[in-house]
Amino acid sequence: MQSSEIEIRTGSSEVVRDLNAECERFLGEIGTGDGLLHVWVPHATAGLAIIETGAGSDEDLLGALRDLLPADNRWRHRHGSPGHGRDHVLPALVPPYASIPVLDGRMALGTWQSVCLVDTNTDNTSRRVRLSFLAG
Repeated sequence: MQSSEIEIRTGSSEVVRDLNAECERFLGEIGTGDGLLHVWVPHATAGLAIIETGAGSDEDLLGALRDLLPADNRWRHRHGSPGHGRDHVLPALVPPYASIPVLDGRMALGTWQSVCLVDTNTDNTSRRVRLSFLAG
C-alpha cells in the first residue's frame, strides 16, 4: 500500500471542498494501475462525500446539514463555538472515509462525481486528509 497525507485549508466557514485534483495528483505521482484509492479524514468533526460540485449541490448539502444539525444549544458537547456539538455528530452522517475504484490509474467516478471534504467546524481552519492506494 502507498499512502500520503495532505493538508487542506478550509478557512473559518463551512465548506464542501472538492479533492479530485489532489487525488488525481497522488495517483499520478505514485504511478498506479488498477486498485482502490482510500481517502481518510482523521478528524472527529469532518467527513467525506462523493457528490457533484459547482452546480449548487455542495451548498445544498451544507443547507441540509444545517437543517439536520442546527448550530444551537441543544448539544451536550459544548466546547468551542456555539453549536459545536453538531460538528461531532457530522461523521455519523457524512463518514470520514471513502473508497474509490481506480482503473488504469484513474478514479472510476461518474461524470459529475467529486470526492469532497465536508467540514462544518468553523473552529478548525486546516484539515489533514490521508490518501492511500491499494494495488489490485
